Amino acid sequence: MGKHLSVHTGELDGFEGLHDAVKGSHVEVMQLERGKLRGTLSHVGIGDFSLSIGAFNVGVRTQRISTDPKLIIGMLLNATDRVTHWAFDMQPADVLVIPPSVEHDGVFHKASSYAAIRFDMADLPDLFGGEPRLADAEAWQAKNHFRADPAIGMSAADRLPQIIAHLAQYPDALSEASAEFWKRAIIDCVTATVVTSLPPDGTSYLPSAMKLVRDVEDYLHAAGARPVHVSEICTELRLSRRSLHRAFHEVFGVGPVTFLRYKRLCMIRSILRESRPEQTTVSKVAIEQGFIELGRFSQYYRAMFGEYPSQTLGYAG
Repeated sequence: MGKHLSVHTGELDGFEGLHDAVKGSHVEVMQLERGKLRGTLSHVGIGDFSLSIGAFNVGVRTQRISTDPKLIIGMLLNATDRVTHWAFDMQPADVLVIPPSVEHDGVFHKASSYAAIRFDMADLPDLFGGEPRLADAEAWQAKNHFRADPAIGMSAADRLPQIIAHLAQYPDALSEASAEFWKRAIIDCVTATVVTSLPPDGTSYLPSAMKLVRDVEDYLHAAGARPVHVSEICTELRLSRRSLHRAFHEVFGVGPVTFLRYKRLCMIRSILRESRPEQTTVSKVAIEQGFIELGRFSQYYRAMFGEYPSQTLGYAG
């Protein structure tokens, strides 16, 4: 397999380490509290896309000059005191949009942690094709703040560090297709609050649920064994999340995310049954198919098939 993913994690030993708080974008930092700044900084790179996660123990002022041509979308993961960006008061799981070539000014009054994704504006149609309003670069030209969605915000904030920790264990195990899946999963975590904040688009046309589902299944069949993220389906078939959700609930009684999880579980079972323990491991197959929390994956698998994945692999041959 090629090297499609890079993961770097290091310890912070002073505020200077936060100059690289966002991979590829220089940040000016001034410490606001007495004491030795300690923390961690991690970067995930998938092609030109990057995710950065940092945590530090004292207050800092951050400023970014207007030379970065890429879009940055940030999320406050945790904070022990007030955090402001421009005039926005941030709460944990809130999302911040920093347009290209716009100066940024933030204040973390005490210990905090954050996540930030950075990518090219030209990638918007591929990432948000199912939501034309977000696929348009004009939608991202103004600095903006989105209050965390209570149903998904903290879940996403908890999930992002888990993704980095687990991907760091298998940086060479991912195919190009699997790396693309995890790129979409990361973007989905950070931007879900933005997507759910969109008002109804006012369109009344909706293809019949069965036809829409069949179109999705045809697309999945053509994709073969690679994992497919729900955002890819929305982009390729030009469907909004709302339309997809309604159709799958009408046909199957479950949402598209659950349906895709079932499909990936079935694919993993087929792979395990055709493999030997000396050829692969359950964890490698699971992460290749889009499962990051191996304990939860094992529970899903056993609930679906009545046995643990290690048992399936052990029965092979």
